[in-house]
Amino acid sequence: MDVLGATPTRNLALELARVTEAAAMMAGRFMGRGDKEGADQAAVNAMRLILSTIDLNGIIVIGEGEKDQAPMLYNGEIVGNGSAPDVDVAVDPIDGTRPLAFGRSNSLATVALAPRGTMFDPGPFVYMNKIAVGPEAKGKINIEKSITENLQAIAKAKGKAVEDLTTVILDRPRHDGMIAEIRKAGARIRHIPDGDVGAALMTAWHESGVDVLLGVGGTPEGVLAACALRAMGGEIQGKLYARDEDELRRGREQGYDFDKVLTMDDFVSSEDVFFAATGITDGELLKGVRYYGDRITTDTLVVRGLTGTVRQIAATHKVMKLDDLSAIRY
Repeated sequence: MDVLGATPTRNLALELARVTEAAAMMAGRFMGRGDKEGADQAAVNAMRLILSTIDLNGIIVIGEGEKDQAPMLYNGEIVGNGSAPDVDVAVDPIDGTRPLAFGRSNSLATVALAPRGTMFDPGPFVYMNKIAVGPEAKGKINIEKSITENLQAIAKAKGKAVEDLTTVILDRPRHDGMIAEIRKAGARIRHIPDGDVGAALMTAWHESGVDVLLGVGGTPEGVLAACALRAMGGEIQGKLYARDEDELRRGREQGYDFDKVLTMDDFVSSEDVFFAATGITDGELLKGVRYYGDRITTDTLVVRGLTGTVRQIAATHKVMKLDDLSAIRY
């Protein structure tokens, strides 16, 4: 392992918890208010502020688009205070913006770090077909096989019948064929409106009851999920998904291979990875933010790839002290 600057060898996981806690506390104020843009902006402001205080020299690889879309955390933005280590940064300030805006479950604030140059950069190609599982089924999945074959392999690995499995899939018309095959195979289905970072993590979180994530979702979310699943012992595979022939042509011209199976090492090629997620609204993975006037409580998951350590942090934040110290009001 390199020293002093090349890789994030110190434990940055708890620093990232501060980032996602701040984003969740700010965004949670917008729960059910129907204002997706306002919620996203609040989370971004909080993330940017806390990231600026951390000893790292980061480049946003997975963010909110290119620089002309600032003030979001844009691809290529420099974050941190400029000190070592040099890292790639992936952010999804709100995984599940619509569920948050309409007061539904399972919205999270998420961020991940890895050594510079080790994260997959999807460029402008934002969709991919994915399959994700927890530790018991690691090494047993193959995205190029049929859904039925994968369900049978997962069931065997977990000592279950296919009928005992719970799949999770985004509720989109593009998944009608997949859903029909899952039903024919006999597995249970849970539809989600958004938030497939959290859904991927639930496959490695025993209490969630979720066995496998399937379907086409966001490529950035796939990278974030891979960072977490590295430490949690799970697995994700993906293939870039072109929405039309023009996107397929442009991707190939830029050197992207839409036939390649992207493995964990393609998503993030280092074990020295960190991930944090804080619940904004209640879900199977984490509790949402609670406001009590003088204090705010948060529930956060932090993981470190090198050690495989997974921490769940229940925190109480004193509002008056935060407001005295911070440039933003919680």
